[in-house]
Amino acid sequence: MTQTYEELKDRLATIHDLHMARAILGWDQHTKMPPGGSEVRAEQLGTLDKFSHELFIDDEIGRLLDELRDYEESAGRDSDEASLIRVARRDYEKAKRVPPELRAEMTRAGANALPAWIEAREKSDFSIFLPYLKTNLELIHRYVDCFDGMSYESEYDVLLDDFDEGLTANEVRTVFDELKRELVPLIVRIGENADRVDDSSLRRSDFPIEKQRAFSLEVLERLGFDHEKWRLDPTVHPFAMSAGIKDIRLTTRYDETDLGVSLFASIHEFGHGFYEAGVDPAYERTPLASVTSMSLHESQSRMWENLVGRALPTWRFFFPKLQAAFPGQFGEVELETFYGAINKVAPSLIRVEADEATYNMHIILRFELEQEMLSGDLSLEDLPEAWNSRMAEYLGVEVPDDTHGVLQDIHWSGGAIGYFPTYSLGNVVSVQLWDKARGELPDLDAQFEQGEFGELSGWLRENLHRHGRKYTSKEMLERITGGGMDPGPYIQYLKSKLGEIYGLPVPAGVPA
Repeated sequence: MTQTYEELKDRLATIHDLHMARAILGWDQHTKMPPGGSEVRAEQLGTLDKFSHELFIDDEIGRLLDELRDYEESAGRDSDEASLIRVARRDYEKAKRVPPELRAEMTRAGANALPAWIEAREKSDFSIFLPYLKTNLELIHRYVDCFDGMSYESEYDVLLDDFDEGLTANEVRTVFDELKRELVPLIVRIGENADRVDDSSLRRSDFPIEKQRAFSLEVLERLGFDHEKWRLDPTVHPFAMSAGIKDIRLTTRYDETDLGVSLFASIHEFGHGFYEAGVDPAYERTPLASVTSMSLHESQSRMWENLVGRALPTWRFFFPKLQAAFPGQFGEVELETFYGAINKVAPSLIRVEADEATYNMHIILRFELEQEMLSGDLSLEDLPEAWNSRMAEYLGVEVPDDTHGVLQDIHWSGGAIGYFPTYSLGNVVSVQLWDKARGELPDLDAQFEQGEFGELSGWLRENLHRHGRKYTSKEMLERITGGGMDPGPYIQYLKSKLGEIYGLPVPAGVPA
C-alpha cells in the first residue's frame, strides 16, 4: 500500500509543479509582462490549466484514491498521509465534474479580461470591461451547472465552496446581518465625533515612491520578510502569491499623495505571504502545500494589517523611524495624532483603503451584488448604477466615476465570484485568533513596543500555518478556539478600540 501512496504522491507532485508554473506566469502577467503579451499569455495559461486538469482527473488518479481507502482509514484522520488522500479525493471529485475545455476557457477568459479591466479602469469606462464580464459570468454559469444534483443550497454556494469548503451563503448572511446591525450605528456615532481625528499628515503631495518602498521594506523585514525567499513588486491591484514555500511574491500599489496606501497594502499582503511561507515544508509539492481557506487566509492579512499594523504599541517602535524617513511630513506630528490618523473612520470610495469599521460595508455590498448578478436579478449593464446606489445607501458616499466605483477591484476580471465574503469573514476570524493568541502570550504589547514580533509569528505558525490545507476552515477554527465563527469578539474589538479613539463610551463587557 505504501507503493500505491507514493505513486499517488508522485502524480500529484507533477500536477502541483504545473500549478506553480502557471502561478509564476500569472504573477508575471500582473507585474512584469509587457501589455502586448496578453493574448499569448492567455493561451499559455489556458494550456497549462487544461493540461494539469486532464492529468488530475485521469482515471488512474481515481483508481489510486480508491485503492487507498483502507490505508487512509488505518493511518488515522490526523495523519499527513490520510489528510493528503482526503484532500486529494475531495479535489478530484469536484474536478472530475468540470470538462478540461471549460477549465481552459475560463482561464483564457480571465486572462483576456485583465488588460480590458486595466484599460477600463484607466479610462473610467465600464463599457470597455462589460463584454469580458459577460463572458466570465456565462462561463461561471456553465461551471455551476457542472454540480447539478449535488447538495449545494444555491448556485452561489458552489462558488463559495471553492474558496472555503462547506461555506454557504446563509452562513455568510447570518454573520453579515450581525455586522450591519452593530456597525452601522457605531459608524454614525463616530461620525458625530469625526473632528477628534486629524489624518492630514498622511495625505500630502510629497511621498516619493522609492522612499515609501524603503520604509515599507523596513517594516516588513521586522515582521519577518526574508529577502532570500520573498519579493515585493508594484502592481495595479495588490496581491500575494506563492510559487513554493520558499518563493513568496508580494505586490503593492503606491500613491505619492497618500503614504497609507502602499504601507498598509504591503503589510496586508505580508500576512498572506507569511501564512504560505509557514506551511510545513514536508507538504511541498502536495495538495496540502496551501492554506486552509480564503477566510483563514484573509484572517492573516487582516490581522497583520490591522491588529498589528494599526496598533499603538507597534507604532511606539516604528514611528520614530517613520519620522526619520519623512521628517518634513511627520517630524512635528505626535504619535497619538498619527495613531488616530491610521485608524480614522470615514466612509470612503475605495475598499482596500477603507477603515476597519466601514470596510465590511464594502464587502456586504459586493456579496449582495454577486448573488444578484448570478441569479440574473441584476443585469450587468445596470451594475454601475446598482453599485453607486448601494454605496450611497450603505456608506453615504457619492461615486464620481467607474474607476472609483464598480471598476476598483480586480476579482471579477478573473472570474473570482464568491471570493469577496472571505474578506469580512477574515476580519471576524482574525480577532478570534487574536484573542486566543493574546491569552497565551499576554505580553505582546510590550514585545511590539520593542519591535519584536517573533512570538506572535511562532504562535501563528504552530497553531495555524504549519498545517497547510490539512483541515477545513471550520475544523481549524474549532481546533484553535474551541468553537465556530463568531462575530462577537470582532465587534467588541472595534467598539473598544474606536470608542477610545473617538471618545465614545465603551459598552459593558467590552475590555477598555
